[in-house]
Amino acid sequence: MSLGYNTLVVLAGCALLGLACGTVGAFALLRGRALMADAVGHAALPGVVLAAMIVATLGGNPRALPPLLAGALVAGVLGVLAVQALTRGGRIREDAAIAIVLSSFYALGVALLSHVQTMPQAAQAGLGKFILGQAAAMRAEDALWAGGIAAFCVLICLLLFQRLRAACFDPDYARVMGLSVARTDLALLGLIVIVAVAGLQAVGLVLVVALLILPAATARLLTHRLPVLLLVSALLGALAGALGAAASAFEPEWPTGAAVVLAGAIFFTLALLLAPERGLLPEAWRRAHRRIAATESHFLRAAWEAQEAAGAGPGTAGDRWTPIAALAAARGWTEAYASRLALWLALRGLVARADREIHLTPRGAAAARRAVRAHRAVELHLLGLGATDIAGADRLADLVEHGLPADMATRLLAEPSSLPASPHALGSGAFSSQADTLGDSENATTQNSNAFSSQADTLGGSENATRQNFSVRPLRGREADRD
Repeated sequence: MSLGYNTLVVLAGCALLGLACGTVGAFALLRGRALMADAVGHAALPGVVLAAMIVATLGGNPRALPPLLAGALVAGVLGVLAVQALTRGGRIREDAAIAIVLSSFYALGVALLSHVQTMPQAAQAGLGKFILGQAAAMRAEDALWAGGIAAFCVLICLLLFQRLRAACFDPDYARVMGLSVARTDLALLGLIVIVAVAGLQAVGLVLVVALLILPAATARLLTHRLPVLLLVSALLGALAGALGAAASAFEPEWPTGAAVVLAGAIFFTLALLLAPERGLLPEAWRRAHRRIAATESHFLRAAWEAQEAAGAGPGTAGDRWTPIAALAAARGWTEAYASRLALWLALRGLVARADREIHLTPRGAAAARRAVRAHRAVELHLLGLGATDIAGADRLADLVEHGLPADMATRLLAEPSSLPASPHALGSGAFSSQADTLGDSENATTQNSNAFSSQADTLGGSENATRQNFSVRPLRGREADRD
């Protein structure tokens, strides 16, 4: 379908309005003035209706956009001043004041809109399009007016960039530097009023706040840098405005405001789901990856400590096969869950698996050693500080070891040729407190006493008692050759 001249003008005007709304909306969002745009949009309705009535009474054209926008601008400024007057002195909170002004001005506008229908001169002014927007009704001069206003707002934002940035992120620092935060806020409110009024015909007063906030909120999900945020927000606003205006131009019965907001909402939804750092799906993937990595680390550490308990010596991977059931009991897992983990680690080449037993491969032994080292670094640090007992240090290390950077582990525990002996007892009894953490608290008292007794044996130098906790067997024949 070919686009005519008027359609192209409307698309350009709406795109410019979206660009301006995206730029001003970024600062409005960061400064916490999002609801103020909604109040301005609703407060503009009585101004539009009164302006049409006055122009019609004077014999002018009630459809002319400049007088209507002027009336909306005056009403919007009055709405902002009303909000500030109500909140001055702390008698009424800002959100309550915005709700009062929004509903009161909008109710007045609806009443005047009903009255204007009885006036022969203004009955055909088409003021209803200002509620939901109708780009198809825009004329070339209307689009040029809107584009000029949008360009003016963008220029002001660029000129006041440093002041607006300071007011948004650190108003106290701005005051110390001699900047007037109150004047900067007033300038931002003025920009919000102008942009909201300029977008009335294209978007409508009900949804103009969405065109201000949706692009900025979308950009906020995509970046942490303010210049990039402003650029992305402006581009998204322009794209949403153009797409919504095109939909309304091709289908005149579609309200432009709804089409523009739906386009912006689609962009926001995609960013919410797919943004690299803040998106829901990447975050879910990272959490799942961290959970899997932590579980793998627990499994490998349990396998390493099983070798130690079987006589391999502290910090030694050993050469024995360990039953999966023993590792499951040590970690408080079901045997079926531990078997699935063993299969997954075998596919990754970290363990060898045969006859419901596992053995660490060279790669698996290296990964297990890193896990054990991080765990014992935290344990020994906590015990050295006297922050907790042996069992508590073991449980706390189990929680924080996975987020421990390598350089931090090196500072806590210097890299020797072999690891120090485990502060906690090795074997299934020592892991009873971890099974309790996972939900098996029925025999907590008995299990904890066994854990403490085995820990005492370890600290006293008795290793034979802990060796019996794991049932392991040495490598034989082809199994030794295979590994």
